Amino acid sequence: MCGIVGYIGMQEACPILIKGLRRLEYRGYDSAGVSMINEKGELNVFKAKGKVDDLEAFLSDKDISGTIGIAHTRWATHGIPCRENAHPHFSSSGTLSLIHNGIIENYATLKERLIEKGFTFVSDTDTEVLVQLIEYYKLEYKSDLLSAVQRALAQVIGAYAIAVLDKNNPDEIIAARKASPLAIGLGEGEYFLASDATPLVEYTHKVIYLDDDEIAVINRNSGLQIITLQGQAVNHEVSEINLDLGAIEKGGYEHFMLKEIFEQPDCLVNCMRGRINPEGTIVRFSSVIDNAEQLLNARRYIIVACGTSWHAGLIGKTLIENFCRIPVEVAYASEFRYSNPVIGNGDVVIAISQSGETADTLAAIELARSRGAFVYGIVNSVGSSIARNTQTGSYIHVGPEIGVASTKAFTGQVTVLTMLALCIAKERNTITQAELEEALGELLAIPGKMAEVLSQNDAIASLSRTFTYAQNFIYLGRGYNYPVALEGALKLKEISYIHAEGYPAAEMKHGPIALVDAEMPVVVVATNKLLYDKVLSNIQEIKARQGKVIAIVVKGDDTISKLVDYVIELPETAEFLYPLLASVPLQLLAYHIAVCKGKNVDQPRNLAKSVTVE
Repeated sequence: MCGIVGYIGMQEACPILIKGLRRLEYRGYDSAGVSMINEKGELNVFKAKGKVDDLEAFLSDKDISGTIGIAHTRWATHGIPCRENAHPHFSSSGTLSLIHNGIIENYATLKERLIEKGFTFVSDTDTEVLVQLIEYYKLEYKSDLLSAVQRALAQVIGAYAIAVLDKNNPDEIIAARKASPLAIGLGEGEYFLASDATPLVEYTHKVIYLDDDEIAVINRNSGLQIITLQGQAVNHEVSEINLDLGAIEKGGYEHFMLKEIFEQPDCLVNCMRGRINPEGTIVRFSSVIDNAEQLLNARRYIIVACGTSWHAGLIGKTLIENFCRIPVEVAYASEFRYSNPVIGNGDVVIAISQSGETADTLAAIELARSRGAFVYGIVNSVGSSIARNTQTGSYIHVGPEIGVASTKAFTGQVTVLTMLALCIAKERNTITQAELEEALGELLAIPGKMAEVLSQNDAIASLSRTFTYAQNFIYLGRGYNYPVALEGALKLKEISYIHAEGYPAAEMKHGPIALVDAEMPVVVVATNKLLYDKVLSNIQEIKARQGKVIAIVVKGDDTISKLVDYVIELPETAEFLYPLLASVPLQLLAYHIAVCKGKNVDQPRNLAKSVTVE
């Protein structure tokens, strides 16, 4: 859940490293550090608690020269955020420095052995154990750095992406990965390292993604060599980064999150492009055509995901069951792995992840495939681990999402799940052509209707100021809108630190209503046509207890609108598409409340964008 960057070439490394850390700061931002080897052969390591700005200020009077270096921005797993625990970590002799993303699960055992051999530690991290272990093998076997790294990693249990510098070899970086992403950018006479492509795109569009148990030896003179942990040479295809530099800039918005909320209409157009024909008569996925036997004849689907992606999966369950008439289960990926699930041939597992690097979801995929299930990935990041470890799948094509609280990735995931359900339904003949065309026509109209919802931004901002006092929120929805309530509550708690919970509206009477009083705001997504009277009854119960109700209603509603305290209107659409519209005002509500409270909405405390550790 940390961001790592590296550079070797003819340019000064530090400016490239700092810029790369800024690109990756969404992955971790409690401390940061850099390490360079200068022309004198000195290995300099500089670290600071806090954000990249704090590190840059600390570097203002330091020797930051050198054309080779590594850098890191941290999300703490072992040890509190402080300078001592920040990366890069260095060996006892001061000759090696190392950065690491992941968790070394057996670090305590390794640390005890190293202490017995006379090694001393200055941090509480698992990472320092690894750099000391590499130095131990380097000294014990009088070996070069590569051999020492191979021996050390053979002892490690856990996940890692690492990069190592040796002051005695100022022309080489050694990098390796297992269950944590690592990309190598290829330039003209220079090489770049990063946790993902965002720091690379400014310098090169050619990239190689390391696979598990691979080591990259990047040498200024002899170039790039990739081998396995056992030393066997590996040939990799070079991928092209299809990423616009402007997509990872704020573009005039105050925060990435607000930019990404407003990008959603265009993102959904890109998501649908090439999958729905302009006439709205056909929806086509090559993944369905090429894997028709597995997907159309599945005995059941199991959706595995975490966080926001899990909420999208809940909507996907209802879509697939309603349109395709195939039973669907939705599981937290983190629980699926350890539940000894009954799964095998005939089951299709749909793995959903924005980053494509979510550790728990990757573990669920591995388990599912080992038991004979067919695995379908839905991800945003091209070339990510989930994209490479599933048998087929779909990209959501919403562009890079920098804000930690997911917005456009959620609506992109729901859009892909909607199209996938309609495509499978048509192939299974569980939907008529007329029904398909009606559904596709409504879906194609969603970007325009979403833009109409976004035009209420100023009104929602004004409304939000009323609720900065709140310490708790309840979100209610039914049917397709129950996951929307969960997602709205998650957005609020993530960025404003207000406690919020989402519930099915009918479940309010089974406990949560005890919390309702004049100080309790309740957000109700009340667009359900079939369950309108039921939701109306729930609202009346809240008002009878003096709760403050914010209702998301369909434009023209003249019943609920008169009963509640605040109203946000949505354009009319098909029942199954309201999650795409209703999620937008909830994103804006959370955003503006957090801004009013002075919170950092792009980098909320304790969170990281890509959860690459368990």
